[in-house]
Amino acid sequence: MSRSRLDLIDKKILKTLQDNGRISNVELAGEVGISPPPCLRRVRILTEKGYIKSYHAEINASKMGYGVFVFAMVTLKNQDQESIKAFDAYIIKFPIIREAHLLTGEADIMLRVVAKDWDSYQEFLTNDLLSAPNVASVKSFLSLRTGKNLHGIPIE
Repeated sequence: MSRSRLDLIDKKILKTLQDNGRISNVELAGEVGISPPPCLRRVRILTEKGYIKSYHAEINASKMGYGVFVFAMVTLKNQDQESIKAFDAYIIKFPIIREAHLLTGEADIMLRVVAKDWDSYQEFLTNDLLSAPNVASVKSFLSLRTGKNLHGIPIE
């Protein structure tokens, strides 16, 4: 069974799994209004086609000792493909960098960084990020609080 377009049931499956990745197939089937075997088939197809990338748990950062969230706006000396790939390869080894986005505009890359405290972020900034190859400057923005944090995407 191959599908090139998502129907209403596929979208319901994706929305339900996005909201609750631990739901059982039987519960999922009930939520979307089909029986379990076709529901499982659809989930497998959605996974094979790349609609479902992974399943994970959302961990409470403060319970794990991470109290500081920083958005670091990185400006590179050179913005050619090779330089950007080299920067990506460099930052991959730092688990406190949770996201990296190539941007248009004033900064070249935005990093979302988690740290235990402000001092540990400053140490990372000074010892690792500012000394990275091709980095011209970094502007750090401390997140004071999170007003909204939705995972995934809107599914209509």
